[in-house]
Amino acid sequence: MSSVQHRKLPIGIQTFSDIREGGYYYVDKTPFIETLVNQNKYYFLSRPRRFGKSLLLDTLRCLFEGRQSLFEGLHIHDDWDWQQTHPVIRLSFGDGMLTSRDALDIHTHELLNAQAEAQGVSLRNTSIAGRFRELIHQTHRRHGKRAVVLIDEYDKPILDNILDTDRACELREGLKNLYSVIKDADPHLHLVLITGVSKFSKVSLFSGLNNLNDITLDAPFSTICGYTDADIDTVFAQELPGLDRDTIRTWYNGYRWGSPDVTSVYNPFDVLLLLQKRKFGPYWFESATPTFLVNILKQRGVFTPQLDQWETEYELLNQFDVDDISTDALLFQTGYLTIKDVQEPMLGYRQYTLGFPNREVETSLNHALLPSLGMKNAPHQRRTLYKHLHRHDLVGLEAHLRALYAGLPHDWYRNNPIAKYEGHYASIFYSHFAALGLAVTVEDASHHGRVDMTVDFGGHLYLFEFKVVEQLPEGKALAQIKAKGYADKHLASGKPLHLIGVEFSSIERQIVAFDVETLLP
Repeated sequence: MSSVQHRKLPIGIQTFSDIREGGYYYVDKTPFIETLVNQNKYYFLSRPRRFGKSLLLDTLRCLFEGRQSLFEGLHIHDDWDWQQTHPVIRLSFGDGMLTSRDALDIHTHELLNAQAEAQGVSLRNTSIAGRFRELIHQTHRRHGKRAVVLIDEYDKPILDNILDTDRACELREGLKNLYSVIKDADPHLHLVLITGVSKFSKVSLFSGLNNLNDITLDAPFSTICGYTDADIDTVFAQELPGLDRDTIRTWYNGYRWGSPDVTSVYNPFDVLLLLQKRKFGPYWFESATPTFLVNILKQRGVFTPQLDQWETEYELLNQFDVDDISTDALLFQTGYLTIKDVQEPMLGYRQYTLGFPNREVETSLNHALLPSLGMKNAPHQRRTLYKHLHRHDLVGLEAHLRALYAGLPHDWYRNNPIAKYEGHYASIFYSHFAALGLAVTVEDASHHGRVDMTVDFGGHLYLFEFKVVEQLPEGKALAQIKAKGYADKHLASGKPLHLIGVEFSSIERQIVAFDVETLLP
């Protein structure tokens, strides 16, 4: 019997002292914190929800408050001057739903009142900007040390109202009024860290705070939030027996902030719930339904096979404001796509390729998108697809797919932007398979209705080639698979190969050919 005692899993716990004193597992992030506090003064960090941003800020708070016992055994303990403390002002907009400027102002006053009480100072001003300025100045004067300002979920009031542009703009102006104080408070500040999900432009929200150092894509801080493979294998080693390590990696690893050579991370929420429940599930995805995201992708007619090969530029990854949200920034900043490749063809110009971080996100997002693609009974259709694949029943698979396309509402073709180009056939096909959680590889994604797709399931490989024809079947799809040798690289796999040529009629809006040839090992 193992003598190593299992610790508790810190699911949903964002308080550093609770984790350190309560017998919970903790992944040491203090090496990053040490670098952070010794390099600069003003920082901004964007990460998707449930990635540990709040815990990071609370760790900083405890550090600057000099709570030395909490850091016993951690990297920073022996390198920190525990006599040098600083008062910490921490504001969080994470709780509650603020749906008006008045509600935001009331909430902000409440936050300032609580911080004033915690610092032992009195605020005489009445405006929000005046009271925040006074709080920083008085805190410095009261303690004789410059203040550390930590702002968590800085953008949540805006994001909660992003579908109502006018209201979101009002809330943005209210927050801008608050954050504008920071610039001129420099003599009274020791460190500032602002965190959130999205990255609004400095002009729209931070009003002249030009020295705010955005470390979101900086390689030294790429793993400041989240768990690495090494963390899983060491910190959580006692929890791994009984779980397939490669499946954990496939389902949950893969988030990258920076070039492809930076270490990828897991979302902590996924890992902790997996270790507790002992079964795989879309825990992070289900923790907040991305209704806004799905609506945007539907309105903009996004070609779903391209989601795993999304090409963009640095500027588009940062183009996020109330009335100007690029699809690239939305998908990346919210965590549904991550960086897969970075190219710099000329100095100062970077091109990024984005893709799904892992199987959980690919499966869940495609499943959420199916209704917008016209599939109104997706769960039943998913079960039927699984049944035919599990039996390797290609006749049944053909009948199922023909019925699927025949069942798409006629109005959908007229009203949905994605149906304006031929790629909607491939979008439905790809998303239907991806939503099942299968190992799907898209070889060539384009807006022209052609996508070569490989599905690896149940010891069999299915190679699909799509063609759009006028009306009658032409038999070209299967012929192309064979002529171009698409199956050659899979011959050594030892698995049966099913070569499937699918032809869609652009007139009948239906599958008109489903040609199959099977190669046995």
